[in-house]
Amino acid sequence: MALTSWVVLGLFVMTYLGMAAGGIAGLRVDRSWIAGCAAVVLLFCGLQSPGEAASHLDAGALLLLLAMMLISAQFDFSGVYAWLNAQLSHHAQRPARLLGGVVLLGGVLSALLVNDIVAFALTPLLCHSLLARGLDPRPFLLALALSCNAGSSASLIGNPQNILIGQAGGLDFWSFTFIAGPPALAALAITYAVIWLQWRKRWGVAKPLAVEETPVERIYGAHSYLKPLLASLVLLGLFATQIPRELSALMIAALLMISRRVDSRDYVHKVDLNLLLLFAGLFVVTGAALGLPEVASVAATLRDNGLLPEGVVGLATASLLASNLIGNVPFVVLLLGLMPDASPSLLVGLAVMSTLAGNLLLIGSVVNLIVAESARRQGVALSFVDFARSGFPVTMLSMAVAGLWLGYGGWLPW
Repeated sequence: MALTSWVVLGLFVMTYLGMAAGGIAGLRVDRSWIAGCAAVVLLFCGLQSPGEAASHLDAGALLLLLAMMLISAQFDFSGVYAWLNAQLSHHAQRPARLLGGVVLLGGVLSALLVNDIVAFALTPLLCHSLLARGLDPRPFLLALALSCNAGSSASLIGNPQNILIGQAGGLDFWSFTFIAGPPALAALAITYAVIWLQWRKRWGVAKPLAVEETPVERIYGAHSYLKPLLASLVLLGLFATQIPRELSALMIAALLMISRRVDSRDYVHKVDLNLLLLFAGLFVVTGAALGLPEVASVAATLRDNGLLPEGVVGLATASLLASNLIGNVPFVVLLLGLMPDASPSLLVGLAVMSTLAGNLLLIGSVVNLIVAESARRQGVALSFVDFARSGFPVTMLSMAVAGLWLGYGGWLPW
């Protein structure tokens, strides 16, 4: 193997080791920086030309993710998130009902919007409301994180890896939901049951608010809710047409950014550039490595000998290990590169399993980390043990149900 091939392969290995480590000890850099920096090194050393690097990018996936972030921002600016949180807080005297509302809200919103944005918007609102009522926020934050992951598995726009899978495989939006929806609903029910069983005697008793808060409707105006809700309905309708999803979402996002109250730059500030950098860097590094003849030969050998996960058991096992080691987005990018001709059924299975596997540990998905970090800034500590105690049974049961559904439904072999 030529020296240049060794360098490309070395950068590829170091990048995925960085994904597993989550950063570099002693330095304040994260997975996104590691992937982006590796791509820059490839370009700087002439190992990839700008044209070759651009050819590895999935422009459709990146544009769709960008558009969904902008659309999600409208829900924040219009007060929809705040209004929904206020409706939940009305049930604080009945924590079991409140828990059900959190699970339902996190699951439904994450199926319609990118789950990272939903978790980022709702976590501080929940913390504020629950602390004001004297309830322990931890079980409800766990419910939010777990339900955001579970609900997002039902939709091709629910999370970054599903967006990538849908674009790479050209999957039909509603056909995907028909298959992925039932296990997602089961995962939401499992989330509620597990957290209720574990926390029903420990979440405290709600107390009245010391000072009555100003109704959200007076702050934003009830009419402001119509804009994002109407936009979402139109977008779902467009997804049923032949128009590319990224173009439909970009058009809706552009129209939503026309506002007399919110500056367009404020929408741009809501975009998670870190996540886009992670995607772009992984596309370039993985594409460069898989383009090497030696790596392509190894990948072909793995495929020919059935060593890549193609059935329920293999896909579930690989998803559990990889999603909680390197993260579900890097895992999906890598597997799509190794299996460019994967069947639609296999892609649906990959989307469902890789997403549900992210509920196992705190480090399993970006949503979990967003909830934990945002809660910490509100003075609420959501520990690794707290998360694993609920995440482990939720993940095992959810993936078992999903495996039975995909296997006995005839979509995947065992």
